[in-house]
Amino acid sequence: MTEPRAAEPRLRLLVVDDEEPQRRALSGILERAGYEVTATGDGQAALALLDGRTFDLLLTDQRMPVLDGLELLERVRRLAPDLPVVLMTAFGSVSSAVEAIKRGAADYLTKPFEREELLLVVDKAIRQRRLEAEVATLRGALRDRYRLDSIIGGTPVMQDVFALIHRVAVTDVPVLITGESGTGKELVARAIHQHGRRASGPFVALNCAAVPETLLESEFFGHERGAFTGAVRAHAGRFEQADGGTLFLDEIGAMRVDLQAKLLRAIQEGEIQRLGSTAARRVDVRMLTATCEDLQAAIRRRTFREDLYYRLNVVPIDLPPLRDRIEDLPLLVAHFAKSAARKFGRSEVAVAPDVLDLLQRYPWPGNVRELENCVERMVVLSPSARLDAADVPAQFRRSGGATAAGVDGFDLPPRGVRLGDLERHLIEQALDRTRGHLRPASRLLGISYKTLQYRIRKHGLERAAFAPDLVLEDAGESDPG
Repeated sequence: MTEPRAAEPRLRLLVVDDEEPQRRALSGILERAGYEVTATGDGQAALALLDGRTFDLLLTDQRMPVLDGLELLERVRRLAPDLPVVLMTAFGSVSSAVEAIKRGAADYLTKPFEREELLLVVDKAIRQRRLEAEVATLRGALRDRYRLDSIIGGTPVMQDVFALIHRVAVTDVPVLITGESGTGKELVARAIHQHGRRASGPFVALNCAAVPETLLESEFFGHERGAFTGAVRAHAGRFEQADGGTLFLDEIGAMRVDLQAKLLRAIQEGEIQRLGSTAARRVDVRMLTATCEDLQAAIRRRTFREDLYYRLNVVPIDLPPLRDRIEDLPLLVAHFAKSAARKFGRSEVAVAPDVLDLLQRYPWPGNVRELENCVERMVVLSPSARLDAADVPAQFRRSGGATAAGVDGFDLPPRGVRLGDLERHLIEQALDRTRGHLRPASRLLGISYKTLQYRIRKHGLERAAFAPDLVLEDAGESDPG
């Protein structure tokens, strides 16, 4: 038997027994084991002590005059619901002990009992309650992480997004969340789930673009053992895992057309069929989906089913890119700086105005996710408790795309310029700032995606020169519309 370590703060126990010799014996055993013990002879006195002091456990006899152990247990549950209670009962009164457990007792002891048994039950009850408190704390932290006010934004466009999230959260209506990569689509999906009536159910997320096409059907619907080579055991798919809760499918546009038909049927019928099985399984899930693609253009290209689109897009939520709500950047920086300091065990850091000035000039092709990574990097590397302009990484010091004021302030050189050279230079700058990504580069230049593709070919530019680590993200893309 491992007794409490003397170095730990002494835990406070309240012992209630109407027999004085028994009280003294119990108190002596527990005090020698390292506990601080308060003993009393009746339930009313115990309630008075609980009203003014804090204890870590209550150990009470069952049979006492005036207020017996079961009545005391019920009163304690109302007065101090988190206090573990251990009931001591005479041999042969197992039914009373079972009743005590049903009413909320942590455990019971049958008299007579040994010293080791007493210490074991007390230690177990205290540890169990500590574990429950830790789990409750972690659940609270998880709710805080995804609660609506964790989605930072004070601009009118974000306030409209917040209002829409509030309205759809209390329903089971399918929601399609659109926006560029890094705008927080999964965060919105989790907020909808946490604020809805399915919050106590599972939230299951799947990035359709991250799963090989050959495995996607199994990931959705599951499989039976032997359904295909490598299926050594039965597997529940994401629909089954999300039963009673929410299924969030990110990058829904990456799904094969034939699999889209099966997904549509599962949503309409509310049932799925595992690979290798002939039995249908009922599932009850709320569908949330997200994409950074133009699904209507995909419908025109016949790479996305129109009927599935309308089934998923009952309520659309479009998240603006960070450059379209740049006024939110100071709020986001403050939030990320505080989170990063806590994450990396640092004291909170202040942010100088010139840092915000530099960051607001950058176009943020990676949106809020890129900003969060930037701030974390600054917090980790800065030796000071204040972030200054020198802490801003070099790649974020470049100014953003040409503003109206910047265009108005352009002066033609005395010898003039060659428009072709100027055009090539601007395209190179845009590709450099967006790391080779065409869609944000086209927006910086104020031209269409298709036009940018044409002009890149015209000037013989190689995207790999601006983004050597770009992994075929836009390879084979056609005009998104």
